[in-house]
Amino acid sequence: MIDNHSFELLVTAQTDTLYRVSMSMLKNEHDAQDAVHDAILIAYQNRHQLRQEQYFGTWLTRILINVCKKEIKRHTRCTDIGDQLPDIASRDNPYQSVEIAEAIDALPPKIRLTVILFYVENYSIKEIKSILKIPEGTVKSRLNKGRKLLKDFLS
Repeated sequence: MIDNHSFELLVTAQTDTLYRVSMSMLKNEHDAQDAVHDAILIAYQNRHQLRQEQYFGTWLTRILINVCKKEIKRHTRCTDIGDQLPDIASRDNPYQSVEIAEAIDALPPKIRLTVILFYVENYSIKEIKSILKIPEGTVKSRLNKGRKLLKDFLS
């Protein structure tokens, strides 16, 4: 089991990744921050379930994605999501330009998440397969479709 100090260090190393993933899914800074906090709390409460510390990042990202999906469901049931999209390129500039950020934001949600995990967060195809719980071929297909859509958008 991960002790408190190790947990804190591991979470600190993942904070930016968690924020970018939650922003890519929720498109609202407040909701994204809440989702990150909820995911960290869930991970802390269930840290005894993680068998190998080396998989902490993928495990925590999977928890975050589940939290974000629940938030999206809650929003669609309760309100019409009409919030303006934030400029995701402005936070630590992970996308290098506003144009690329807009192109990524224009992708369908499943493809956008896969593209962000692979190109921005540098997860391997195997890790993405584990995080999203989808076949490796599906990950590759989404990346291929994402590249094609990004190329079309940026052309």
